[in-house]
Amino acid sequence: MGKDMFTINKNDLSYGRGYVYSLQYHLVWCTKYRKKVLRDGIDLECKEMLEGLAQEYKFQILAMEVMPDHVHLLVDCRPQFYISDMIKIMKGNLARQMFLSHPELKKELWGGHLWNPSYCAVTVSDRSREQVLAYIEGQKEKSS
Repeated sequence: MGKDMFTINKNDLSYGRGYVYSLQYHLVWCTKYRKKVLRDGIDLECKEMLEGLAQEYKFQILAMEVMPDHVHLLVDCRPQFYISDMIKIMKGNLARQMFLSHPELKKELWGGHLWNPSYCAVTVSDRSREQVLAYIEGQKEKSS
């Protein structure tokens, strides 16, 4: 694809072609039945796979923790991403790769699904409401 047109700077504004953004999300999802299967090295594999997905899909993981029965991520991503699509990509790829490298997981998770179908997504910002309002108001002055 050539030169990467997106840059992501931790806790700063990021720039794409024709737009500026700062979109961070705290994402959490759980294993099916809250089974504690993400342990004994599987948690480290999950982290490596998530880092690979971040590189492939061009989003940045600012913080990550894989617990035995759930995953926490703080991500910074481009405005073109739908959060629901990002979650599907991450959960789907992780499940497929985990089941290939650890077939015993399917036996532990009776239905053969690694993840609970639900998730939690919360927006995060290092800019207060007042700062955003001041920025917007400041734009009026610049155009005059």
